[in-house]
Order: sequence, then C-alpha cells, then structure tokens
Amino acid sequence: MIKAENISKHFDDHIVLDNVSATFETGKTNLIIGQSGSGKTVLLKSLLGLHQIDEGRIFYDDVCYSSLGFNEKKEIRKQVGMLFQGGALFDSLTVVDNVKFPLDVFTDYSESEKLDIVHDTLKKVRLDKAYDLYPSEISGGMVKRVSIARAIVMKPRYLFCDEPNSGLDPLTSVVIDNLIKEVTEEYGITTIINTHDMNSVMEIGETVTFIYQGKMWWRGSKDDILSSDNKELNDFVFASAMAKRARQNM
Repeated sequence: MIKAENISKHFDDHIVLDNVSATFETGKTNLIIGQSGSGKTVLLKSLLGLHQIDEGRIFYDDVCYSSLGFNEKKEIRKQVGMLFQGGALFDSLTVVDNVKFPLDVFTDYSESEKLDIVHDTLKKVRLDKAYDLYPSEISGGMVKRVSIARAIVMKPRYLFCDEPNSGLDPLTSVVIDNLIKEVTEEYGITTIINTHDMNSVMEIGETVTFIYQGKMWWRGSKDDILSSDNKELNDFVFASAMAKRARQNM
C-alpha cells in the first residue's frame, strides 16, 4: 500500500497539488487520471520521491517515506519498479541486457543466475524469442513489454507506470493493460498508473483517483464512473471519448 496524506506541492507561487490524500492498494491496479496540467504527473513523481513535497506525508506500507533520509529512501527504491512513458530502454543494449540491468546494479547474483531470472521474466511478458534483438529492431508494443520485464525483474513491491499505452494502437494497449494487471496480481504489487486513456480506466481501473486543478476530486472504481454524478469527472470522461473518436476518424 502507498498512502498520500494531505500532500501539497508548489512551484514558485503556483500550487500544483493542494492537500491531496489518496490510498493506493496492494495487489490492485490504481489509476490516476485528469486533464493535462491537473497535477496528476506531479502527484506520481511526488509519490516516487522525484519531487520533494512541501506539506503532508507519504507512506510506503507502514513507513513514512517522505521523512526518510537519502540512504533510507535508497533502500525502499530498490523495491520500486518504473515503467516510463517512452520505454526508456538503452539503445545500445540487447533485450536481455536491458532487462538484466537492474540485476547488474543492485544484486550480487552470478551471471548465470541473472540470465535465468531474465529469461523467466521475459517469458512472463511473452517475449522469449527476442533475446538478442536491440530496441530499434522490435515494435513499440514489444518495447513496452521489455520495459515491463525490466520493471518487474527484481520482483518489486511497488510499480509505477507513466502513460504505459502512449503511442500504442488499441489492440496492443489492451495487451499491455492486461499484462500489467496480471503481474500486479501475481506478485502482489502496489501498482500506480498515470494515464489519460479511458480504455485503460474501464479495462483495469480497480481504483481510480481523479485529480482536478491540483485537488483529489473523485475516487472510485471503473464501475463507479458510469454512475457518477461528479460534473468535472463526467466532463473529462466525455471529452476523452470525443477526442478518441476524432483521432480514429482522422
């Protein structure tokens, strides 16, 4: 579980997060949604510790992460997996070496032990025939699957995903969504996904936090969205659906 308690974040005189509280549950896909500029990305980065919050507290399970020193945070970060928007693979490394990278940095396993773990992880994301290929030689969907494999190769307790379906076609997006949900349940991970993709929300949104103008405006499940009378949430959902339809008709 990750919990934000009354957190606020300012950039100069601009309030980006205003007294936000939210709980992100273990073993579930927890989605953060909101308009561009709403503060959802700043919230994700604040939870990760990439932004120092100005007020409030952030807990990783029963540990107050926001009050820890650098070395103490480093220990918790070893338990964190990160799926970046663009994949962020190393162009000069093969698929195997990209996935093996966290093991090289954070473990003392032998090379054969590392390779066994990498091969098992690549099988988990259904990529057991691309070991020696480079990122430039595989599709966008495969890049995302390699990125997922790298993010989970250390069997993290916490997984952060920033716009995981960005740039993917609808069918591949569904594959990535289901894969994230699958590893979340199997490994019992606290997964937090920052997304603007309403298909993802309705597919795997077990808990959904809607950020509006820097505030935690609404919280519920994907099913609750359909019956919500929250005007700002409904406007966002409608606008997202219309934008998607426009893109499909271009």
